[in-house]
Amino acid sequence: MDQIAVDLLTRLAEGAAGEIGTRIWAGLSALVRRPFRQGDGASAPELSSGEAELVALEREPGVPERAQHLSTALAVRSALDADFRDALQQWHQQAQVQLLQAGADGTSSHISGGTFNAPVQQGRDFSNISFNLPAPPPARPSAD
Repeated sequence: MDQIAVDLLTRLAEGAAGEIGTRIWAGLSALVRRPFRQGDGASAPELSSGEAELVALEREPGVPERAQHLSTALAVRSALDADFRDALQQWHQQAQVQLLQAGADGTSSHISGGTFNAPVQQGRDFSNISFNLPAPPPARPSAD
């Protein structure tokens, strides 16, 4: 499994997407706090489960290194624990879908400066839009 993106972890730790982001973060927290098992079933206390990194990122969500440490810990744990890898992959896919549906996928638009004399529509995924604009002036008769 690919590493969980640092920017995703940072945004979730900072509270992105409101209630949905909080639920996604809670799901990751519960997953990380599950017992760490290596492929042979033995406990692996000498390796990080990711919990310390998770707590550190919760305390300092604006520090990119904290998110990188968590991402690395999750990748290492995934490589050693197949059940965790499957659960983390499922969590990651669901998180991406939920954030996309919530509109918290990092898309943004910005309008500044100038004078605007026409409607401005900001949002996402528009189709079949019409504005109630006045009809164009009638064509002038040609002077033939």
